[in-house]
Amino acid sequence: MLSYVGRRLLATIPVMAVVAVVVFSLLRLTAGDPAAIIAGDNATSQQVAEIRAKLGLERPIAQQFVIWLGNVLRGDFGESFFFKKQVSELILDRVEPTLALSVCTLVLTVATAVPLGVLAAWKRGTWIDRGVMGLSVLGFSVPVFVIGYALIYLFAISLAWLPVQGYQRLREGVGGFLEHLILPSLTLAAIYVALIARITRASVLEVINADHVRTARAKGLAEMPVLLRHVLRNAAVPIVTVIGLGVALLIGGVVVTESVYSIPGLGRLTVDAVLARDYPTVQAVILLFSMVYVLLNLLVDLTYTVLDPRIRY
Repeated sequence: MLSYVGRRLLATIPVMAVVAVVVFSLLRLTAGDPAAIIAGDNATSQQVAEIRAKLGLERPIAQQFVIWLGNVLRGDFGESFFFKKQVSELILDRVEPTLALSVCTLVLTVATAVPLGVLAAWKRGTWIDRGVMGLSVLGFSVPVFVIGYALIYLFAISLAWLPVQGYQRLREGVGGFLEHLILPSLTLAAIYVALIARITRASVLEVINADHVRTARAKGLAEMPVLLRHVLRNAAVPIVTVIGLGVALLIGGVVVTESVYSIPGLGRLTVDAVLARDYPTVQAVILLFSMVYVLLNLLVDLTYTVLDPRIRY
């Protein structure tokens, strides 16, 4: 097992190298000059050229990449062009809102989607099954920002139960912290509940009439223990897979949701940095997201061995 984990971690090196090359190249090959944005609309060409020289942007792209990569390998992601702070400080400051939103969404999603999927499979062909599948299609078809603005209008503006936008840090009070997370978490969870509920239903249907399940029922076990011990556990591998993929997709949803709710997290930081052509910040955030994605895939693969003892690495 340890050798497998070691090989997978070593395999992340070429993946991250490709991500670094692609992100670095795309940022510099697309239109837009960060020096012109920093200088402002009334700046002269001489002032823009001086800023480019100060930022090192007048050098060849290959030379810029070597310098940047060397600094990254030493743990230095550089200074933000736009925020005038070290990128590592910016990321550390923005991690908490994104992490809190992701964890709340994940808990809400799993706690809702898995029971709904099992219920739909158990009541296959009934109005319950059709209702769950109809809601999942609806949740998966509506864009994130539409769900977000609809929830804001209903619960924050019309009913005034929850804050419209913003974020309160955990150290400032648990009540306010949770109040500001409810609507963003519901917005993100609407999509992933739909996806995971459908996969859970399909996985449970493949197992629910298997021989070992019929044997368990024949022994007189109640339906709930049969579902939990003999059905859900054997159907868990594809469910865990799609939950892992859902967490990876969550990164993209976080960018939109943080913008809709004005949450100062990594998603909002990415949007601001892209608009400002803030190369060091965009590169560092995308590298971080890529690393999280790779590690999540490794964690999902390791979880298989816990759920199914027949799987060995």
